[in-house]
Amino acid sequence: MLKQFQQLETWSKPAVAALCLGILGVVAWVDYLTGYETLFLIFYLSAIFLAVWYVGVSFAVLISALSATAWVSTNIAAGERYSSYLVPVWNAAILFSFYLVVVVLGAKLRNLQRELESRVRQRTTALAQEIKERTRLQKELVETAEREQRRISYDMHDGLCQHLTGTALASQVLGQKLADKSLPETAEANHLVELVEEAIELTRSLARGLDPIEVQTGQLADNFQALAARKSKRFKVSCQFEGNQDVPLHDVKVATQLYRIAQEAVINAARHGKAKHINIRLDYLEDKIILTITDDGIGLPENARNGDGMGLRIMAYRAEMIGATFHIERLSSLSGTLITCTLVPKNTS
Repeated sequence: MLKQFQQLETWSKPAVAALCLGILGVVAWVDYLTGYETLFLIFYLSAIFLAVWYVGVSFAVLISALSATAWVSTNIAAGERYSSYLVPVWNAAILFSFYLVVVVLGAKLRNLQRELESRVRQRTTALAQEIKERTRLQKELVETAEREQRRISYDMHDGLCQHLTGTALASQVLGQKLADKSLPETAEANHLVELVEEAIELTRSLARGLDPIEVQTGQLADNFQALAARKSKRFKVSCQFEGNQDVPLHDVKVATQLYRIAQEAVINAARHGKAKHINIRLDYLEDKIILTITDDGIGLPENARNGDGMGLRIMAYRAEMIGATFHIERLSSLSGTLITCTLVPKNTS
């Protein structure tokens, strides 16, 4: 019944008005057939309700007048007799007054409903706009952070690395001069050169980690393999990659976000999870790309699910940006964390 009333919203006012007149005619006919002993007053309200709700107050008043007239007329036609002609007129006036009260109440109720609907639409629009603006700001925040990381990466690679390289060369020259004079400080100078070269390598490694690498089409597995190798060396852990080389992903931005999710997950596992073994896996199953990162660390903190971890929020937002689902869980009560990112590619051709 509710669906039928909702469908009336799509009708034109003349169509609903015709329906009201039709209902009034049917009710009056049944009222005549049942005789004047049976009260049919309440059934006329159906046409009045439809009139005030879907057509307007003026038409509802007209239907009310017709309903009161029809009620009195059908009773007279059915055989009811009055002591005076003023009696049916009075009855019709009383009934018409009752119907007018119903019309007023119905009109107020309809206006209240329309006002509530308007408020709901306004709040829905405002909420949608707020969500859109928040999403835009979050996207800009991530993009700004990546641009800043790239700038710092270039500064470290082109500035600090060059400065350290010059320091290493100067140390080598100093060591050679000390060696020519057979001074005992030669060994210390050579050790200084080794330390500076280690600093250069460490700086380059940090610069590569900060630079938001854009994964090339068809090289996602290779990038994950390189990521595992670098993090194994940097954090002194066993980080391995297992994956499908034929993942049908042709969007560079999507591939980059998957890479950054894996990178953040590995860093979290090594730094905060104290993991010794980390596994990155990339699969393509049932038209879905599934990225999983597992570790044997101390497990997921209790407050991580409440969004207190910045790294987890960033990973979840990166997944949301590309339309993927993000899930993180504790493998056991003692240790281990599983991170899963599932993506349905838009174009797998």
